[in-house]
Amino acid sequence: MNSKTKKFLKITLPLIFGGCLVWYLFTVIPPETLLDYFKNANYWWIALGLFFGVLSHLSRAYRWKFMLEPMGYKPKFTNSVLAVLIGYFVNLAIPRAGEVSRATVMANYENIPFEKGFGTIVAERIADLVMMFLIIGITLLIQFDFILQLVKENFDPIKISILFGGSLIGGFLFYRYLRKSTSGIGLKIKNFVKSLVEGVTSIFRMKNKWAFIFHTVFIWVMYVLMFWATIPAIEGLQVPFGGILVGFIAGGFSIAATNGGVGLYPLAVAGAFTLFGVPEEPSTAFGSVMWAAQTVMVIVFGGLSFLLLPIYNKAK
Repeated sequence: MNSKTKKFLKITLPLIFGGCLVWYLFTVIPPETLLDYFKNANYWWIALGLFFGVLSHLSRAYRWKFMLEPMGYKPKFTNSVLAVLIGYFVNLAIPRAGEVSRATVMANYENIPFEKGFGTIVAERIADLVMMFLIIGITLLIQFDFILQLVKENFDPIKISILFGGSLIGGFLFYRYLRKSTSGIGLKIKNFVKSLVEGVTSIFRMKNKWAFIFHTVFIWVMYVLMFWATIPAIEGLQVPFGGILVGFIAGGFSIAATNGGVGLYPLAVAGAFTLFGVPEEPSTAFGSVMWAAQTVMVIVFGGLSFLLLPIYNKAK
């Protein structure tokens, strides 16, 4: 398979998958019913959620400077914001291409070499990955009894014990395999893990590490608040705190699976909420409203950023 075919499939397959999920979504909740939920939604709560989302984007743009300054670059904050918004916009069409566009914008308008800009973005993603794992860990601690009971009710304890023991043995054997790997996929995984560790530890060697850590935490708190603030937009929707965290995590993973979570985001969030006894229909409607609000925000601000970038930098 040549590179052009691979690129074509990377773009089209997620779109096709997302389209199938949208079709399935309409079997769960009819379009006319979903439209009624959109008409009756409280848009003040949606606006509050979007406000938290905007704060997270601004913080992300500001955090970027802490990684660029040690290399001698001090980009304008406005250009940093526009580059971040364009990155989100591009990711809607081509997954993971937004990082390339961010680095390209800064190379063109701030004279930051592409490879250096892209390297800082990769380090950012590592920090964000750590935060996602941290939120998952907090959720497991808070909801440990609930999750344990859920597992007991739906799975055979003997099978779970066998699976857990097999996982430990398999993990140990896999670890030994990685240690001895000198080529192939084993070496790639080992190098990825090594890069992950180096990226995380490099944060603590940063000159402004505490400012960087503060903004990293702030960004993810704003993400959770955006999710939480939008729940009252659907009348009568009551979700416990544990359900909010699990729904947030499920939605986050769905965004990585399809283009911006198209089709999958509402289903993933509804699936998480129903575990906590929340009715499926309003849960699916909330997921749809939440996804639409985020997507519209990205399209509007990302599109405006494309237009404003050359105007703001008209000297170049």
